[in-house]
Amino acid sequence: MNFFGFYLNITLLLWILAGLIAFVLLFLWNRYNSFVSGRNRVKADFADIDVQLRRRASLIDNLAEIVREYAKHEKTTFSDVAEARAALEKPHSPKDSAVADNMLTSTLRSLFAVSEDYPDLLASTNYQQLRADIKETENLIANYREKYNQTVLGFNTMIDTFPNLLAANLFGFKDEELFETDVAGKQEVSLAAA
Repeated sequence: MNFFGFYLNITLLLWILAGLIAFVLLFLWNRYNSFVSGRNRVKADFADIDVQLRRRASLIDNLAEIVREYAKHEKTTFSDVAEARAALEKPHSPKDSAVADNMLTSTLRSLFAVSEDYPDLLASTNYQQLRADIKETENLIANYREKYNQTVLGFNTMIDTFPNLLAANLFGFKDEELFETDVAGKQEVSLAAA
């Protein structure tokens, strides 16, 4: 083999190697941007849930105040509302928020049960408006939770499939948590609020 043929083979090999490196770098760049975009969608969808959970907690506080005027002897119910509200202020993960949401659902059930003993309270315009607002917020939370869980499922599938999982592991992307809540309790509250 002559020098010129050897030089062509080395040059061709270097071009193939450079093309392969460029392909891998472009792939990693593209995957990284996709992962960041997916993670940001997950965070944005969780923020929607968080806003509605905080709105719901405020509405429950207002409901507790109205019920308190009629049922002054129900101290445990009101302390449970305060404890559930405090739990909602702390969490930052979907799992923690779901636990706080379940606590709020339980206290809401208790408030509705206490209010059943006071017909004047049930007829109150403020009480009726709060029930309607809570029902609307419950529906918004359910819709946002469904959207969030679909986004998380899409993101987790994206980073868990080959060859994306190689890039996800390289960049440290992990599966996001689903927002799972006590469905039976939600149905009971929705029926009570109806």
